[in-house]
This record gives sequence, structure tokens and C-alpha cells, in this order.
Amino acid sequence: MAPLAPSRRLARVVAQLQPLAAGQCCGQSLPGHAPLRRSLSGAAAAAAPSSSLHSFRAWVVDAEKGKLKAREIRNFRDIRELPQQDPHASVTVRVKYSDLNYKDAMIMQGQHGVVRSFPIVPGIDMSGVVEQSDSPLWKPGDEVVLTGNKIGQHVDGGFSELCRVQAEWLAPKPETFSLEDCMVVGTAGFTAMQMVMELEEAGRLAVGQGPVLVTGAAGGVGSAAVAILASLGYEVVASSGRSAELGDYLRRLGASDVIGRIEGDGIKKPLQDQRWAAVLDCAGGPGLGAALAQTKLRGAVACVGVAAGGSLDATVYPFVLRGVRLLGVDSTLPWRCAGMGDDPSEWQRNRQYRLEVWRRLECNLPIKALREMHEASIPLEEIPAWCDKFAGGQVRGRVVVDLAKRLS
Repeated sequence: MAPLAPSRRLARVVAQLQPLAAGQCCGQSLPGHAPLRRSLSGAAAAAAPSSSLHSFRAWVVDAEKGKLKAREIRNFRDIRELPQQDPHASVTVRVKYSDLNYKDAMIMQGQHGVVRSFPIVPGIDMSGVVEQSDSPLWKPGDEVVLTGNKIGQHVDGGFSELCRVQAEWLAPKPETFSLEDCMVVGTAGFTAMQMVMELEEAGRLAVGQGPVLVTGAAGGVGSAAVAILASLGYEVVASSGRSAELGDYLRRLGASDVIGRIEGDGIKKPLQDQRWAAVLDCAGGPGLGAALAQTKLRGAVACVGVAAGGSLDATVYPFVLRGVRLLGVDSTLPWRCAGMGDDPSEWQRNRQYRLEVWRRLECNLPIKALREMHEASIPLEEIPAWCDKFAGGQVRGRVVVDLAKRLS
């Protein structure tokens, strides 16, 4: 498919990549741009912008040794009062929407696996409008989207009416999508598109080679994967533990067939009947080993899921006797986070890649499917209840958090 003409805002952002790639970031001065702050103590704290004349609300979660200590919506008058502010942050965003992901459910329950330290404001995704910017990349009024880069995990995230982040982490809102649509997509849809692109790049995905399996198909990533693959013309088989309940839903997204959880022992029987031209695994666990054992000669499996378990129950035989590839996909694309690199050229590569993923989503994730995936828009107050449903496997598709919404 021929590339779409980028939006004016996309063009402006891309045009600004070159000087930044030359080293004019990472704390070095840019024209009209003060060096990024390394800490919020002393004079730097005094120079940090106060976020608003009015109070704003944010979820704060605290836990210790994997046990939840407290979680509550608090009112703040200054964004510097939030518990895990990023000293490198340079843009304040008025958050309009966030969403719920598996990581958010874990954090809201006080689990430590994906959080650097508590207390923290959760929310690994957000979309909104720039309110204040110290960076030439963005100006007040710009509509922006952020997925990944460890927000809500290492630094305060999107379950807040105001969020201050690094300018380099933001992407412009795609013209095809509203700010709310962007959170129906969120990390889930972004990851699904990445999986398709990784399989394409590996040369292991082509229409007409046979059925493509999507595991964990009723979840956010799986739902988006089914819809994207169907729009590209693939024969999609959707696998879900809720196939009887959600079969019609998955067919409306474009699945050709809906089956239960994939079965088969990938260790006791490492080479099974060749069924799948490719696999997008959104669940992990024993099903991943079975999927590898059932993938066709020179096929590939893209893997992102751990909901069904983090172990890999498989042998090397699918790799060495059938040439099957296992492709891992990471959607966070972290840059200048704790323990991550800050090479400007790496940021430029990540930035260009993000823009391309969003462009592909505009092309290949139909709005009709996006509407079908959108299960609910909820206020901040309902996040804990929906996270409990999420952790219990009771949610299909995507749940958006509407920061302007209030309980009636």
C-alpha cells in the first residue's frame, strides 16, 4: 500500500528531527529552549512551571512488597506535588483520555513487577492537549498522544488530569483519529500493529499462505490484531478462552473462524500438524509452545503476551527443523528512562518508528472495528472496579478513561 501523505503536524515534527539527531538534545541548549532540568531541587524546582491556578485530580497508588497500602484520587494544585515526577520532563499536557491495560491493572492492585517504585500515578497511555512547553517540538494547543516510555511505571502517568513528560516521548495525534480514538488504540493497538509489521519485515507474512492465528483474541491487543489482519486480507483464526461468549464479537472484527484456547503440549510433541502460516500470540503460557509446534514450515510467531504465563513450554525443534522464527515485540520503545540510553540517534529511530506505526494504524485499523472494540468510557472513579474485571478476564476489547467524566 502506498504511504499516505503525512499530516501537516507530522511533517512539522519530522522536519524537527534532524537538528535533534545532531546532538541538540539530552540537556544541551536548543534555540529558544532552556536545557532540560536534571533535578527539581533548589533553583531548578523554583523554575519549574506551576501547572495550574486550579486544582487537578490524580490517582496515587502506594504499595510495599507487593501488597497494596493505599490508592486514592487526590487533589493537587501543582504538578510538582505528584510522587514520581521526571526531572527531564519539559511539556505539560492537559490529559483528556487514558485507557486500561494489563499493566495498569497490576499497578492498581499494588503489584511490583512493572513499577520502579511506589507511590506512583498509574496510566501507561494518555492523549491530550499541550498546556505548557519548554521545547520547540510542541506549543500550547497541540494535540498529542503518548504510549510507552515507561510512564505510569517509572514516572507518573496518565491517570491524572495533568501530566508532565519529556517532549521527545510525545507523538502528534493522527488526523484520522480523535483523542478518544487514540486511547481505544492505545498501547494495545500500537502493539498489535507492531506485531504485524515485525512479521512483514521478517518476510513471514503474506496473504494466501494459510490461516493466521491470533491467541488471546478477545483482549485489547488480540482484538486489534484480528481487525488489522482482516483489513489486510488475511484469513484470521481467533483463539479465545471465551470463544462461545465472544465469537460473534470476534467475527464482527473480521475473524474467519473462532476457536477455544489452542491445545497441545509443545514439549511432549514439539512438531505437530502444520496449521498456521503465522501466529500473533497475545497470551503466552502453554499456548505459545503449542502454537510454535503447529506453525508451518518457515512461518513465524510474534509474541507479546504473558497473561497465561511467562514460561516457554517448547523445544528448539520448530526452529531447527521447520525454520520457525519467534519474534519478541516491545511497545515501550524507552528513551532516557531509568537505565535506558539517551543517544539522540536512537531517539530519532524510535520517533520515526512510532510515526510509522501510527500511520499504519490509520491505514489498517478500520474506524468501524475501533468502534466495535470500544467497550466503555469510564471516569477516574471507576478505574479500580474495571481493573479488577480486567485482571479477572472479564473485559473484551478496550476501556477508555475519560478524564472529564464524573460519576453521576
